[in-house]
Amino acid sequence: MIMSEHSLKSGSFVRLDQLHESDPEKITIRLGRTISVFRGEAEKVLQQIKSSKADIGEYIFIEDIGLLGLSSNKSKVEQKLATVRQESRGADLPEPVASPQFKKPLYNRVVAITGGAMGFGEGIARQLFREGANVVIMDINEKEGARLAGELNEHRSPNRAMFVKADVSSLESMQNAVFECILEFSGLDVLISNAGVLKAGSIEELEEKDFDFVTQVNYKGYYNCVKAVVPVMKLQNRYSASNFGDIIQINSKSGLVGSKKNFAYAGSKFAGIGLSQSFALELIEDRIKVNAICPGNFFEGPLWSDPENGLFVQYLKAGKVPGAKTIKDVKRHYESMVPAGRGCRVEDVVKAIKYVIDQEYETGQAIPVTGGQVMLS
Repeated sequence: MIMSEHSLKSGSFVRLDQLHESDPEKITIRLGRTISVFRGEAEKVLQQIKSSKADIGEYIFIEDIGLLGLSSNKSKVEQKLATVRQESRGADLPEPVASPQFKKPLYNRVVAITGGAMGFGEGIARQLFREGANVVIMDINEKEGARLAGELNEHRSPNRAMFVKADVSSLESMQNAVFECILEFSGLDVLISNAGVLKAGSIEELEEKDFDFVTQVNYKGYYNCVKAVVPVMKLQNRYSASNFGDIIQINSKSGLVGSKKNFAYAGSKFAGIGLSQSFALELIEDRIKVNAICPGNFFEGPLWSDPENGLFVQYLKAGKVPGAKTIKDVKRHYESMVPAGRGCRVEDVVKAIKYVIDQEYETGQAIPVTGGQVMLS
């Protein structure tokens, strides 16, 4: 994160105790590259690096701390660092490939996605990876998260995916996840706070423990995400005058209008927009944009279509749709409510995400992606 120009954003840090050698000269021989050596207190080192950026190559050795590899091509730097690490994931990954001649706007950006292992989060991770972003999948589902990261890394591309087990309801877990992200990619450009849960039911039916669970994940979880990532983004921007960070909450249309017998979820999403607007006012002076994207119903995803605990099942049991006898009845009801005639898709949300990241002027916005179902006045 100490070299925050986009051309140098993708790198890896190797702690001193993970290196084969602690002597910079011996490391230089192993790498076959010249390395820049710095020593002193952290703030002093940062100032030294900032003042000598033009003279720094691909590798920085910080005395008593470790080695930082910098590159606009993640696949190349991780393979090179495999020669100096005691243990290396880079050696097990596909061979490095050349950077594309035409670079998309998200190329080499580092994007973390909470709840990124399944559903909307998985779809977002896949599409942003195809756009050239280095993707950090943060999720409590270790099996699915590791599977997705492994699948993405099988592609012949210079960017990389990484899975980090993370629980958004725990601030310590999120701070650890951000730390792992920095070690692997040397920075973090975008945090997409996507993890969320839903428990439906009337005020008479919904148990207090279910209300607390939804609030803990959807409301406090968003706070934990922002709390963990802001120090990193502030530091990056301090040493790069043109850099912007982005915090994006995947909210919901239920954060814009009330939702019958779904008050716990809707209330947490309304609160999330309040957090987004308040964070936006506070953080824009540090060039950190905070926006919410409010998708319509993603009918094909597990949130809605899971046969055991999906929303269609929950809403059928809760009687949210009068006269509905089957899950198909519930689905037809919700499809008929969308002027565009279909549910929201991952690509619809990704287009909004790309807009939010690309622009530098808007912050604190709640952007509906609802097929006309919810219109701002």
